Amino acid sequence: MSKRAVLWVAFLIVHLGVSVLGWIMPNEPMGDVYRVYEPWSGAFLNGGYFTQPDPMTGQPKDNYYGFVGITDSWVYPQLALLPMLFTWLFAWAVSYTPAWAITVALLDAVAFAVLVGRGRSTGRNVGAWFWLVFIALMGPVALYRLDAITVPLGIMGCLWLVGRPWLGSILLAVATWIKVWPAALLAAALIAVRRRMVVIGGALLVSVATLAVVFVAGGGRYAFGFIGDQTGRGLQVESPVSTFYLWDAMLGGSSQVFYNPDLLTFEVLGPFVDPVIDIMTPILAIGVGAVALLGAYKAWRGASFAALFPPLALALVTAFIALNKVGSPQYIVWLVVPLVIGLVLDRRRWWGPGILVLVIAACTQIIYPLTYFDLLVALPFPVIVITVRNALLIALAIWSVVLIAKVRGQRRAVPRAAALAT
Repeated sequence: MSKRAVLWVAFLIVHLGVSVLGWIMPNEPMGDVYRVYEPWSGAFLNGGYFTQPDPMTGQPKDNYYGFVGITDSWVYPQLALLPMLFTWLFAWAVSYTPAWAITVALLDAVAFAVLVGRGRSTGRNVGAWFWLVFIALMGPVALYRLDAITVPLGIMGCLWLVGRPWLGSILLAVATWIKVWPAALLAAALIAVRRRMVVIGGALLVSVATLAVVFVAGGGRYAFGFIGDQTGRGLQVESPVSTFYLWDAMLGGSSQVFYNPDLLTFEVLGPFVDPVIDIMTPILAIGVGAVALLGAYKAWRGASFAALFPPLALALVTAFIALNKVGSPQYIVWLVVPLVIGLVLDRRRWWGPGILVLVIAACTQIIYPLTYFDLLVALPFPVIVITVRNALLIALAIWSVVLIAKVRGQRRAVPRAAALAT
C-alpha cells in the first residue's frame, strides 16, 4: 500500500472515530452544533423561526431566532452561516449533528488532498500525519465546532500563498469572515508575501462582496456586531488569564465560576476581575501589534517567506489565544495551520513545537470534555492540567517570537518556499 493510501485510510479512521466519540464523551462536546448552529441556520430557512421541543411540555414549539447577523447582532461574522446552511443538505438523511460531521470531513478531505498531493513530499506527508494525530488528541471539539471549518480553509490558503496568492488570500479572507482568528494568518501573509497587493486585493474582494450582501439584506447595522460582542465578554474559565482565579477558587478563596446564559459559556468572578476584563483587549492588541511589527522589521531586512511566515503566523495565532480573555477549548485547533505549514517547509526545525502542540491538544481534551464539570468546581486535577496547558501555550508563544527574532535575510540559507508549490 502506498504512503498516500495509508494516509487516506488513517484520515477515514480518525474522522470516523472522533465523530463517534462526540456521542460517547461527557459534557456535550457536540452541544454547539445542535444548541446553536442548528436553530440559527434552521431559522434562516424558515422565516426566522425554528421548531424545537418545549422544555416544559416536550411538545413542538416555534421559537423565534430571527436572522442572525442581519436582523440581530451576532457573535460570529456573517459568512459563518454558510457551513451551517450547507449542513442541511445532509441533515434530511442523518439529522443535523452527524450532518455537521460530514460537512467538516468533506472540507477536511479537500484540504487533505491539496496537502498530500501525490504523496511524494516527505514534508507534506509529515504535515498530514501531524494534522491527523492532532485531531485524535484534541477529540470531538476538533470537529464539532465552527473553528473546524476554518482550519482546512486556512491550510489551503497558506499552501497557495506563494504559487497562487490571489486564491490563497481569498480563502483566508473567507475563513476570517467565518471566524475572526484567520485574520492572524492574513496579517502574516501581508507581511511575509512579496506580492502584498494581491493579498490585499483578495481580502478586499471577499470583504466588499460580503458587506454588500449584508447591506442589501438590510443588515448594515449589524455588519460588524461580532466585534462588539467579543470585546464585551468576561473572563472565560479556560482562558490563560483565568488560571489565577481557578487556583484561588481551588484553594478556598473568593473566586468562583458562573454560567453566562447569554453566551452559553462559563466565566470566572473574583478579585479585581472587572479591571482585568477591561485591560485584556488592549493587552491583546498590543501583543499582536508587537509581533506584527517584529515580523515587518524582518521582512524589511529581506527575510524570505519560507523563513518568516510560519513562525510569524504561529506567533500571531498563539498571541490571539494566550492573551485572549475568552479561550474556548476549540481555539487550540487554530495552531494546526501554522504548524502544518512549518512542517511542510522545514520539518527538522518544527518537530519540537509540533510535539508541544500535540501535548497541548491532549491536555485540552482532558479538560474538555473529559473533566469539564470538575474544572467548573475547581477540583485539583483539571486545574493542574489546565495550568500546564496554559503554561505550554505561553512557552509556545515565546518560542515563536524567539524564532522570528532569529530570522535573517536571504543571504543565509533558508527553507525554500518551492515546497508549497502545488
